[in-house]
Amino acid sequence: MGKRRISLMKTIIGGMLFFAAIPPATYWGYEHAYAAADSVVLRSVNEMTQKLTGAMSNRRETIIFTYQGKTNKLKSQVQTAIDQAMGSDPYLYYIIDSYAFSYRGSTRSANVTVQVEYRETLQQTAYVNKQVKAILQELITPGMNNHQKVKVIHDWVVLHLQYDNSYRKYTAYEGLQTGSAVCQGYSLLTYKLLLGAGIPNRIVEGTARPEGGVAQSHAWNLVQLDGLWYHLDTTWDDPEPSPEGGISTVYYMRTDAQMRRDHSWTKTYPAASTGYAQTLSQLVSRGGQGIDIYKKLQEVLDYRLYEENQVIVSAADLKKLAQQAADSGQQSLLFRYRGSEKLLRQDLQVLYEIGLNNLAFNSSPFDNTGDLKVYVTWK
Repeated sequence: MGKRRISLMKTIIGGMLFFAAIPPATYWGYEHAYAAADSVVLRSVNEMTQKLTGAMSNRRETIIFTYQGKTNKLKSQVQTAIDQAMGSDPYLYYIIDSYAFSYRGSTRSANVTVQVEYRETLQQTAYVNKQVKAILQELITPGMNNHQKVKVIHDWVVLHLQYDNSYRKYTAYEGLQTGSAVCQGYSLLTYKLLLGAGIPNRIVEGTARPEGGVAQSHAWNLVQLDGLWYHLDTTWDDPEPSPEGGISTVYYMRTDAQMRRDHSWTKTYPAASTGYAQTLSQLVSRGGQGIDIYKKLQEVLDYRLYEENQVIVSAADLKKLAQQAADSGQQSLLFRYRGSEKLLRQDLQVLYEIGLNNLAFNSSPFDNTGDLKVYVTWK
């Protein structure tokens, strides 16, 4: 089975990214109210947000404060403050396992307690930050531009993580410590590495559907380069099982339209509407410094398939292309085919005529062109 087919069969964790908010219906005894009364006094949602952000960033599990003001809408105000505090840092948002809050008081004042459980401790996050810095010192070389940085970071994550089929390892810390994580761990580590390299990015929360399977919860990254956004899924670009050096780029810098073939999301994210192949083509056409870098990326990402003169439309074309590959010692071939799956199977028979044996292939739709992307191997 080809690497690209394997990458499409990546198992996805189900039931992740849940945050439990317990309604503030607990009323405590006076000893708890006294402890809360000695805490800081806050008077607005903004002040509560600042308090919670600082406490969560320091992984405080119990956060106590006194709110002074009308309390008839305090439940929604505290919830808003929690949402804003968690939303202030995407990394923080996804390492909070659960939270609950309760309050007790009068119509003009209340003592509030927020309980938070984290997937990653402050010390573990410090370890992640230290390791990210060391990894980037190894990966990033002087003069490297952001396009190159994204590629080396993508490849490092794919090569150094394996998918956690036990569905227990959610964090970047667990990924770095054990070499294994679910999609949330992949996206968190990718987020940290890209951010450390000066590349803006976000974590996308949604679902993904393996070939022939059902949609399940999933997470990946959205990367900004030169003002444009692209999807980057390091989990699904990691073949399973992973051969030595196994890196796929099927989900590398994709548009919304390209991702929606098997990914979906409901939250609002920046639009990814420009194809990365188009971006690289424009950069090459401009010439000047860096043109060789962009040409190399085009080659590595197989963007020659976007050129019309590279499309295989007949058995004769396929036979000629395969003969050239075999003469150069290759045992595989990647090409874009214009025709149905049935016609493809018929045309592949010509490869036996030139002495290629043990043929195996897999195919997938090539973006939204109606063509097929085909990978063939032989011995």
